[in-house]
Amino acid sequence: MKPIYLDNNATTSVAPEVSAEMLPYVNEFYGNPSSMHTFGGQLHRKIEEARERVAALIGAEPEEMIFTSCGTESDNTAVMSAVETYPHKRHIITTKVEHPAVLNFAKYFARKGFRVTFVPVDNLGRLDMDLFYRALDEDTAVVSIMYANNETGVIFPIQEIGQILRERKVLFHTDAVQAVGKVPVSMKELPVDMLSLSGHKLHAPKGVGALYLRKGTRFSPYIIGGHQERGRRAGTENVPSIVALGKACELAKTGLDNEVRYVGGLRNRLEAALLRCCPDARVNGDTEHRLPNTSNISFEYVEGEAILLRLDEYGICASSGSACTSGSLEPSHVLRAMGVPFTAVHGSIRFSLSRYNEESDVDKVIEVLPPIIKELRSLSPYGRDKLAACAPDRESGTE
Repeated sequence: MKPIYLDNNATTSVAPEVSAEMLPYVNEFYGNPSSMHTFGGQLHRKIEEARERVAALIGAEPEEMIFTSCGTESDNTAVMSAVETYPHKRHIITTKVEHPAVLNFAKYFARKGFRVTFVPVDNLGRLDMDLFYRALDEDTAVVSIMYANNETGVIFPIQEIGQILRERKVLFHTDAVQAVGKVPVSMKELPVDMLSLSGHKLHAPKGVGALYLRKGTRFSPYIIGGHQERGRRAGTENVPSIVALGKACELAKTGLDNEVRYVGGLRNRLEAALLRCCPDARVNGDTEHRLPNTSNISFEYVEGEAILLRLDEYGICASSGSACTSGSLEPSHVLRAMGVPFTAVHGSIRFSLSRYNEESDVDKVIEVLPPIIKELRSLSPYGRDKLAACAPDRESGTE
């Protein structure tokens, strides 16, 4: 049974065009790009071609792109570089809803004696800009705030934040792993010093990412060794994956309009039907400012893990939050920061779509999920008192 894959914020399938372009560099052109001989040295040109493609997607210059192993490495590199290049500054600002790659790294620095401000969000997942502004001081080494939240899809005001930080001469890093390839991102317009992206979130393979570093920004390498990446990231380059990332970025650039229109339309249809069919369901996050592919819905009086297990029986893949925290029994730190009620926070499901999803995928979820919610509520001590039958969707033919 082919899975209905609605967990694209966790990872994406590798695009067929990406696989085709990558494969020769796995089997045939396996040399080391640093070699003096032609067989290996020719791969350097392919790396630079990929660099140009990645840069083009985000409106950057090729020399501003550093290839890494993943988004987490890019995030860690950016924050560590800021701390290393401004050693007299001991204050870091981030948010309470960051991906663990930034959130836990900030906590690491707090244990090392740094002051760390975790800026809160409101009940729609929007940043408290007043508190953010008040947190800034002369001791702030770096501000790291995600472009878009991985669980709710809420997009933060990066332009406004960046403008404030540029005026204050504070380094600004944004984790744009979930945003790049889904919404337009232009470094020519954004006042951002460093930006992280990851291949496996935009139909390239796992194990490759990139860090944008604006020209003139002070930088200290995180991985030290050889001369690779202009001395900014040591280690023999992962040529097949870098080639793949370049192709994936090229495809994403040409498909951005489709991402917003087609994928956003599928998401809206799924969301509207589930809210209509399932009483006591709510969308988590700002529905006006979010990624076009993401819907985080809480079904009250039921456990999200039970919902996911039942969906899995139908071959439907979704998530209860970030893949990096799915092994934890604790409720989502993002939803807790938003103040989502206890009756809803445990029953949250994240649907994240891609250009490879079809209308039939949405139809299947609309067909099977409302009866699942009704059944699970009937088994729940909280749900029995509040149980309201999930109404049949006559319009779409769901029984």
